[in-house]
Amino acid sequence: MKAAVLGSPIAHSLSPALHRAAYQARGLDDWTYEAIECDEARLPGFVEERDEKWAGLSLTMPLKRTVLPLLDHTDPLAAAVGGANTLVFAEGKRHGYNTDVAGMLAALAEAGVKDFSDPLILGAGATACSALAALRQAGRTAAVVAVRDPSRATPLLAAARRIGVDVTLRAFADLPMVRAGHLLISTLPAAAADFYAERVVVPANTPAVLFDVVYAPWPTVLAEAAAKAGAVVVRGFEFLLHQAVGQFELMTGQPAPLEAMRDAGLAELERRAVA
Repeated sequence: MKAAVLGSPIAHSLSPALHRAAYQARGLDDWTYEAIECDEARLPGFVEERDEKWAGLSLTMPLKRTVLPLLDHTDPLAAAVGGANTLVFAEGKRHGYNTDVAGMLAALAEAGVKDFSDPLILGAGATACSALAALRQAGRTAAVVAVRDPSRATPLLAAARRIGVDVTLRAFADLPMVRAGHLLISTLPAAAADFYAERVVVPANTPAVLFDVVYAPWPTVLAEAAAKAGAVVVRGFEFLLHQAVGQFELMTGQPAPLEAMRDAGLAELERRAVA
């Protein structure tokens, strides 16, 4: 069987290392997993061309929203969030799922995070929408979301209404504050959140927890500043790992070998750092 991760750019993806390690650990010797460059324009044709040898696709930026009209069945969570990071081919149908939400909650739980008080989210993309859903599942009904351009946050606001989270939208130019003891979630790409690093080192502004979805390069400027200020830092690798666990289980029907996947991912990150 075949599977792949699609996105643009995609060459940096750690997903092949995680999924291939899982296949090896579970004895799925005839399974393959590749990283394939694919943008929004190419996605419909690529999905249409898959045959019965394909088990599924992992979807990353910018395809999580683009894939929705191509699905025969959309899981309720993916529909509410407005984005699917997983496409499973089964019984001639295309099924869309969101494993990002569970991945976020698992990463936070693994770090011992139990308090989700007054969250501030940086970014308004598909991952930010998943963060809102994760907060809602953790019992939060309100969040501040800081974005570069509030006029482009319409999809996020629509997702927030479906999920049941009251969003206060702020522009980056307003330099929104997170107060001491609260949760800061950055869903921005590498380096895009550097501007906020100087804010978290101020004692009154240091969050209890920073969850940064970036996994490479690591640490980010923001993560390093938060750690030095005493915040618990949850790194993007754990998020990537746990969302991949959900994808593996959806595509194969087998329990994921978490530790084998973790070891393979960390080994690949170390190899890249040395290289």
